[in-house]
Amino acid sequence: MQKRKLGKSNLEVSALGLGCMGMSFGFGPPADKKEMISLIRTAVERGVTFFDTAEVYGPYTNEELVGEALSPVRDKVIIATKFGFKIDPATGRQAGLDSRPAHIKEVAEASLKRLKTDRIDLLYQHRVDTEVPIEDVAGAVKDLIQQGKVKHFGLSEAGVKTIRRAHAVQPVAALQSEYSLWFREPEKELLPTLEELGIGFVPFSPLGKGFLTGAINEHTKFDATDFRNIVPRFTEENRKANQTFVDLLGNFAQEKKATPAQIALAWLLAQRPWVVPIPGTTKLHRLEENMRATSIELTPGDLRQIDAAASKLQAHGERYPEQFQKLVGR
Repeated sequence: MQKRKLGKSNLEVSALGLGCMGMSFGFGPPADKKEMISLIRTAVERGVTFFDTAEVYGPYTNEELVGEALSPVRDKVIIATKFGFKIDPATGRQAGLDSRPAHIKEVAEASLKRLKTDRIDLLYQHRVDTEVPIEDVAGAVKDLIQQGKVKHFGLSEAGVKTIRRAHAVQPVAALQSEYSLWFREPEKELLPTLEELGIGFVPFSPLGKGFLTGAINEHTKFDATDFRNIVPRFTEENRKANQTFVDLLGNFAQEKKATPAQIALAWLLAQRPWVVPIPGTTKLHRLEENMRATSIELTPGDLRQIDAAASKLQAHGERYPEQFQKLVGR
């Protein structure tokens, strides 16, 4: 697996990371823990060094899974986790945002224990908390970095102004936000700003929450606990309308003797040398399929063709329900 550096931070990771959320949370019932430990360790054996989790995934269970899986190979990998939500101890559910400095430090200590480690390689603010100045947030993470408990600071789904303000207090190593062929909003302001400041970009949902693989269509039924049930882009009508994106990827995949998912990931990797997508999966064959995307080379001509075809398409439906949409780009 090729390596990439996240901006000017000197944080070197595999060109593709592994998003671990779906193993415990978000896309139906949690997968079998032993199988997921085996999958994570297989990913390490195949060259993946970058693993993404968060305290709110579960809550807590995903960090525990990742910690157990990676503890035997801790020095070979980069672990990213996140703070920023309030979790109700009575229900175990997220109950709003909380990025107060004291809370950040409590969360970091708890995450270190669950991850079975003495340092967090990359600690993201999960969502911008407008009740707490971003300078205070960056300052709290700076303290953790000075104490050796955290190596690098990241932001997730933050807007350009917030990124600049945070970066002035503690250099931001990476921004994690959604980016794929069917959500290209980051190209307008985010990518130029990250390039200017030397910040890496970690696209989550690089396969459109599974849609761009071609394995989901208008007839797909999701488990009752699957987050996609409340995502406007995943209504039956919108899935039918959005099939044009899968068809576009499928046409290029045939030419390259690849799969739609591989073309979607290769396209992202071709955007900038400091872009590191983190597709998630619970299946070994999907992990292997995704990893092969790093060996697909899209020429400038291929990229122009994809852009020309994609520019004629429109994504149908918002990527988040309204209550979650309010938390992004702040």
